[in-house]
Amino acid sequence: MKPTEDGREPAKGNRKKAVVILSGGLDSTTCMGYAKEKGYELYPITFDYGQRHRMEIENARQVAEFYGVKAEDHKVVSLGFLREFGGSALTDDSIEVPLDTGVEQGGQAEIPVTYVPGRNLLFLSIAASYAEVSGAEAIYIGVNALDYSGYPDCRPEFIEAMGKVIRLATKAGAEGQTIAIETPLIELSKAEIIREGLRMGVPYELTTSCYNGWEEACGECDSCRLRLKGFAEAGVPDPIRYRR
Repeated sequence: MKPTEDGREPAKGNRKKAVVILSGGLDSTTCMGYAKEKGYELYPITFDYGQRHRMEIENARQVAEFYGVKAEDHKVVSLGFLREFGGSALTDDSIEVPLDTGVEQGGQAEIPVTYVPGRNLLFLSIAASYAEVSGAEAIYIGVNALDYSGYPDCRPEFIEAMGKVIRLATKAGAEGQTIAIETPLIELSKAEIIREGLRMGVPYELTTSCYNGWEEACGECDSCRLRLKGFAEAGVPDPIRYRR
């Protein structure tokens, strides 16, 4: 964002806007930091899809507050039908969250049971709607193609395809206005993400990553293990509490 001729920042109403898909986890919160650093006015959107780890919704509220987002600009959208569908350890109580899979050592080849069918497809579609209404020119999403658990909707090919869909399916796209999907983390390791977040002052103490959704993270699920590995490789302690 360029300053005005007298050196001041433009009035807030003239700032460019970005929708940030904010789960309350490490990656999405780092995306908030990136969007803030790029000078965007932040419009976070959080999804309540009946996930086992629903405490992340409160974490997302705290992160939004940290970044000075007005309560009315942080949308929390219910997608409870994903829990009705089930089919994932995150939305179906009959499927246990796997522990000690070796994911942090690259030991998992199949798509894990923590994959939620259609999740990012829905998230990006709804975020595009919010972007049109709010006048945002970008959507930030914290997908990652390196340190991730094998989800097909985190791949670069998927993001590229969704960008084309948004251009074709929106009024903004039809009128030649771009709503770009920004994926600043997609080629970074977890350690690199954390280092970048620390550089930007991202409040990792307000985030959660545990799939089990306990007040103290389990330290054993894939998400906890990738997070702990990232902090260890970054050479800094993880500021949240763990059971082990």
